[in-house]
Amino acid sequence: MRYAVMNTQVGLLTLASTEKGLASIHFGKSIPQHAVVDAGANRVFMQQIEEYFQGKRIRFEFPLDFDGTPFQVAVWQELLRIPYGETRTYGEIARRLGKPGASRAVGMANHHNRIPIVIPCHRVIGHDGSLAGYAGGIHLKQQLLFIEKNGFAQRIFDNVASDSRRGL
Repeated sequence: MRYAVMNTQVGLLTLASTEKGLASIHFGKSIPQHAVVDAGANRVFMQQIEEYFQGKRIRFEFPLDFDGTPFQVAVWQELLRIPYGETRTYGEIARRLGKPGASRAVGMANHHNRIPIVIPCHRVIGHDGSLAGYAGGIHLKQQLLFIEKNGFAQRIFDNVASDSRRGL
């Protein structure tokens, strides 16, 4: 594993990667003793995550290195399909996987997601719209959803302004 720490709008993030791709993101500084610190090897991940926080990136374009049970992997792949700025309920994810009674299992898969933000478990909410658990805490989940809502609104405003300047 190669580690790097970056400062973001939501605090420090520790990234860990392998030759296959980004393997984990931890909230705060969390580098194991005797670990290899290599910001250069993590540069593309850090750059795209920073662009995300600036509202300039809605999709990450780098490889991921994750493993889990077949169900966990299926959940994480489904999370990657949730569009930027949108949310889904645990039940919706379970139904999309053909397991309508597995809402809690979806929650547990989210809990075991080692690449939060990139695999957007923050976009999963309770059936009543509540912001159920999140590894970084509910406040951080709120912040991430706020960043996405505002980044999306800003891009719409920028596009409308650009169109009006061109006379469209």
